[in-house]
Amino acid sequence: MLLGFKTELKLNNKQRTALAKHAGVSRHAWNWGLGLTKLILDHNQDTREDKIKFPTAIDLHKWLVALVKPICPWYYEVSKCAPQFALRQLAQAWKDAFKKNKKPPRFKRKGKHDSFTLDGSIELDHFKIKVPKIGWLKTYERLPVRFQPKSVTISRTADRWFISFKMDYEPINRSKLHPVVGVDLGIKALAVLSTGIIVEGAKSYRKYEKKLSRLQWLNRHKQIGSANWKRASNKIARLHRRIANIRKDTLHKLTSYLAQNHSRIGIENLNVSGMMANHKLAKAIQDMGFHGATRLGTNDG
Repeated sequence: MLLGFKTELKLNNKQRTALAKHAGVSRHAWNWGLGLTKLILDHNQDTREDKIKFPTAIDLHKWLVALVKPICPWYYEVSKCAPQFALRQLAQAWKDAFKKNKKPPRFKRKGKHDSFTLDGSIELDHFKIKVPKIGWLKTYERLPVRFQPKSVTISRTADRWFISFKMDYEPINRSKLHPVVGVDLGIKALAVLSTGIIVEGAKSYRKYEKKLSRLQWLNRHKQIGSANWKRASNKIARLHRRIANIRKDTLHKLTSYLAQNHSRIGIENLNVSGMMANHKLAKAIQDMGFHGATRLGTNDG
């Protein structure tokens, strides 16, 4: 089975600039491809005859090389993998949208969900990883050097950069304390198990709601793009990251406990979209992280 690994990078200013450039090129390629595909869809909808074939990721990359790179020389400052993977992900996003599995892709904004993917000559050492074009990047924790990833994804959350990749993992079968367990999700308590165990929710948003509101209120009149605005925005982003990490920690502990002690897990089928109509209830549901909890699955080997 595949196991995801994600860790924070320990960077200098030169490396931060290089990562920001890669993320910017990836975002530009995504937005350019999205704008072009939207024009094609609009043309095909308005014209019954002389329709244009919807482009594949390969088509988009060929057009990008021919039309965009000559007028955007800064594309050559980064690895060619960054725009290639952005267009692949865009093509996959449209496929999911056409199948009604997901909503149509949207344009990306600078500083929000910045990320890019690289493949090629990737090397792992104990506390550093080598990626194409950028070179060696240090990490805060030891890497699984026995595995050789084919590709890596580098992303930014607030002012920190993270690297993630997938690796083959052989699961170890252990004897389960209770083969089957039922999980009842709630608002007062995150989960009540059929074995009688109650798991309290983190409620991290409720804990930091006033502080977050104050930071946003103080930032309301700052000039967008100014140094003060950037500092304040980083503070808000760091607080959002802390709230999300506390919530994720609680969910990871719950899922780890369930997977290690139960081979079959039953979760109630909640109408979350219907519950979200109530504003107060919606805030409580988001604070508990129901979306992450309901992705537990129904069984574990």
